[in-house]
Parts: sequence; structure tokens; C-alpha cells
Amino acid sequence: MVADMRIGVIAGGESSEREVSLKSGRAVFEALKGKGYNVLFIDADRTLPEKLINEPVDVAFLVLHGGWGEDGSIQGMLEVMGIPYTGSGVLASAAAMDKVVSKRLFQSEGLSVPPYTVVDAEGGFSVPEFGPPWVVKPRREGSSVGVSIVDDRDSLADAIEEASRYGRWVILEEYISAREVHIGILGDRVLGGVEVRPRRRFYDYRAKYTPGETDYILPPELEPETYERVKEVAFRAHRALDCAGATRVDLLVTADEVYVLEVNTIPGMTETSLLPKIARQAGYEFGDFIEEILKDAIRRHEEKRHK
Repeated sequence: MVADMRIGVIAGGESSEREVSLKSGRAVFEALKGKGYNVLFIDADRTLPEKLINEPVDVAFLVLHGGWGEDGSIQGMLEVMGIPYTGSGVLASAAAMDKVVSKRLFQSEGLSVPPYTVVDAEGGFSVPEFGPPWVVKPRREGSSVGVSIVDDRDSLADAIEEASRYGRWVILEEYISAREVHIGILGDRVLGGVEVRPRRRFYDYRAKYTPGETDYILPPELEPETYERVKEVAFRAHRALDCAGATRVDLLVTADEVYVLEVNTIPGMTETSLLPKIARQAGYEFGDFIEEILKDAIRRHEEKRHK
């Protein structure tokens, strides 16, 4: 059934992550093409509805990062148009994209998040009750865009101003010295994880997308019982937002605690991206993994249709 469908790989968009999205989208497009699928590459912009009307697709494979491509907007449009799509639904996508909403949902499920406060960059701010260093980040961005680590009060205003380029609401988190572990999930299955060790101070945009800037440890160098706990916490975070399809959960692991940072509902698919590395460790070559994501979306659509 899937082989007879026309698959639209939707990438690009207008967010700060456009170039990464296009790179991921091309990789997905080539993988599906190599598997023999009837596949169309679509560069998303404000004319996307017209493109989908003029060149209809049976399923949308979403590879949009950030902005209205990942915040539930495109998902809502596809729901209205009756087009099945990969990944999480409207509500889960919106919640995952908003770091404040997602943190509150994690906390409601008994999961730990780093201490944080939210400031209005346009209305002034107070120094957090917790001391420096502080992690300053936009409320609604991905790929570490606009993120910085601040060691003193004098640098805080500049960091907030930088983060506010992507929205007036800015999050200040307590910096936690910990192992950074990312867990991959597909449907109701935890695939495994990877520990990242950037050669820079933190896993910023450059460390994420420049080969050689980060060391990847697969599986993470954790005690078996700790690793199992980390995977359990990641899956609970995935479920707390009611996510679907393939996600990547980002966590900080200390000797005493596992902190949830965020859930990525449309993880990157470039050669340096983490989820394909995790999937490969779980036994999926890239093309097979992309095919599994596609089949998962179609299965969920069929289940929903017959309810």
C-alpha cells in the first residue's frame, strides 16, 4: 500500500533553522527515492497550501525545524487538508516547541527540569534567585539558536538581548554540570541513546552541525541501571507531551538526578544528527529508519480513520 503512495518530503520553511532543514530534507528525499518510493521534494513557504493543491501527495514526511514548521501550524494545515503526516500532532508539537509549556508538563508528571525563570525582554528583568552560570535561551527556538552561557551579572543583559531576537520571552536556566545524553524514540519503542561531548563549552549550533566539533559516545558511558533510568525518564517525557512518531529527548545526567531539557518532535536528519546515529546503533540503516518513520505515520492514520 505504501509503495503506491506519493510521498511529499516537506522541508525548508522560514525559521532560523531553514538550511539545516533543507539538508535533512534532501537526505530523507534521497533515502525514500533509493527505496523506490514515488517521492516529491517540497520547499515549504507561505504558498505551501497552493503547492499541495497543485501537486497533491498522499503522505507528508515533515522535515521542518523550528518556527511554524515544528510548532503545530503545518500539522494543523495538513489535518484540515486531510493529509497524513509523520511525527507528532498539533497539540504535542506546539507544547514541545514552547519550552515553558513543556517544562510545566514535565514537572506535572514528576520529571525534573533545571531550575529556571522566564523574563520579558521588553519589560526588564531581575537577576535569578539561583546563582550563575546561567543558560540563556529563547522560549521557542531549536538547534541552540540564540543560546548562551553567562558567568556573571554584567553579561546577562547582552545575552537576554541576543535571545530576544527570537521572541520577547526568554528563559534563564541554572547551569548544571552534567553528562548530556539524548534518547531516540520511535512510536512506543525506545531505540537507545548517545552521549555528546562537545569540544566547545556547550553543545551549541556550531558543535551540532560542524563535523569534528563533538565526540559521540554510543551507547552512553553510564552504569546499566542509570542508563535504564535515563531511558525511562525520556519515554515519560515523550508521553507527557503526547508525542508520536520519531522523537529525540535531550537530558542532563548527574550522579543524583536526570533532568529533562526538551523533546524534539522533528529531529535533524543530517550526517551529524543524533537520531540517525541512535537508530543505526539499534539496527536501522538510514534508509530503513526513514521507511519505518513513514510506515508508522501511515499506521497511525489508518488507526485514527477506523476509530
